[in-house]
Amino acid sequence: MAESRAKDKKTEPDTVNMRGLKCPLPVLKTRKLLSKMAPGEELVIECTDSLTTIDIPNLLRETGDTLVGDGKKGRVLTFRIRKS
Repeated sequence: MAESRAKDKKTEPDTVNMRGLKCPLPVLKTRKLLSKMAPGEELVIECTDSLTTIDIPNLLRETGDTLVGDGKKGRVLTFRIRKS
């Protein structure tokens, strides 16, 4: 039973807090995280730098990974990414 709960937890994407980091750090850190992920895994990035709205999609075009969703709540920008 505990094993199935551990598997269920893994289906939730890791959320990485990059609030306060300025360009280019959020994109560089995201690239590094993506390089360590297996295809199909998801990652949620939380940023406050408005340039990430341009930089993250450009990074994903380069890497071929998928932007599953994005949003903004207050000053926090959120990007949900799936490794291809």
